[in-house]
Amino acid sequence: MSAQQPSPAVADAPPPVRPRHDGGDGDGDGTTGTPGGDVPVTAPGETGASAWRVVGDPLVAATREGVLSGSRVAVKDVFAVAGHAIGMGNPAWLRGAPAEPAHSAAVRALLRAGADVTGIAHTDELAYGLSGSNTHYGTPPNPAAPGRVPGGSSSGPASAVALGLADIGLGTDTAGSTRVPASYCGLYGLRPTHGLAPDTGQTALAPSFDTPSWITRTPQLLDRVTDVLLPRQSAQPAQPIERWILATDLFALADPSLRLPLRDAAHAWADRLDVPLQPRESTCAAHLEEWAEAVGVVQAVEMWQAHGGWLQAHPEALSPGVAHAVTAGENMPAEYLEWARDTLSQARSTLAELIPPGTALVQPAAPTAAPPPGPAGNGLALRTATVRLVCAASAAGLPVLTLPGAHSPAGPVGLSLLAAPGSDRALTAAFAPHTTPPRPDSP
Repeated sequence: MSAQQPSPAVADAPPPVRPRHDGGDGDGDGTTGTPGGDVPVTAPGETGASAWRVVGDPLVAATREGVLSGSRVAVKDVFAVAGHAIGMGNPAWLRGAPAEPAHSAAVRALLRAGADVTGIAHTDELAYGLSGSNTHYGTPPNPAAPGRVPGGSSSGPASAVALGLADIGLGTDTAGSTRVPASYCGLYGLRPTHGLAPDTGQTALAPSFDTPSWITRTPQLLDRVTDVLLPRQSAQPAQPIERWILATDLFALADPSLRLPLRDAAHAWADRLDVPLQPRESTCAAHLEEWAEAVGVVQAVEMWQAHGGWLQAHPEALSPGVAHAVTAGENMPAEYLEWARDTLSQARSTLAELIPPGTALVQPAAPTAAPPPGPAGNGLALRTATVRLVCAASAAGLPVLTLPGAHSPAGPVGLSLLAAPGSDRALTAAFAPHTTPPRPDSP
């Protein structure tokens, strides 16, 4: 199977266009080279084309054989791929970006483990967003929920994996940017413990929360990628996950029609893994509004620090919503920022007590299935509800495994398991032996 061929699930669809990679100024065929030789995929009618900014066959071949040999990677457009520019989901950024001299640490590790890089996949603008819709490049398809968004900001990698055009989506997660796409597309995803995965060569959004993350179609591959991208610890390995807490108050934040199906899915997974699942009426829902606000304050300040200068130099380059999000951090009162950092410290203490080593907290990955593009997918109400559900792990830097949960008429909705810092391998290893999600009515 070539790097551009879809999996058998989408084999009847036409493959994505194969662009030139000459890096020139065009040769009369209507295409124009971009910095670093990147030529955007410009065939919106072809399946999977809108997932990619640039794609090859492969774009970068594996550097050696390894545990990921035969796997294809879709790289979010925030990571350095040698010879190509980082585009950050924005054409003006891409035009001014140089070709990267070396791979990011995460890309290099995947190549050394035997994986090929198929292409650089789209992201929400500046990697800020939860829908997957990009003003400049459109919305990558979501084959698990046709006509609906894939989720963001790791939208392109999730779309490519869901379409079968890649096996591994290398993304980032700041405040749900991998968990939401995994939920909307019915995939497996890991947001690792903050600071554990190598982030050299990754363009920042908000460093206090940013982390590389990854998406796959199977838990086995997710476990192998985790083994490649997380450092080996010489100390005692993490305690196995031996107890699940079903956070009843967090399930109450999901759409009412999804609460029972998601709880049934949690019970079915627990039965499959033979792990006790203990419902708890009160976990952390009462704190989420405050935690979400604190995450938002720190994120805004760090976004301004990272990108405010660029926005001032390119005042018309960003869409209004993203520009507003960046400028929100420009004049943040010092006492407000201090409050936010204190609140995040309290969140870490609260969650350390709630989720000790060997325990996972089970919650909905998102409050709804994927919405359609447009106001419904980008509205304040849905964004607020989503951020409230995902903010705890971001606030405390916890690892989160997202996996298939319920399937509503609108599409899939995932479950997320939060665990103690450093429990990443314990999370993925528990699911690796299981090839398919259990049916809630047939554990």
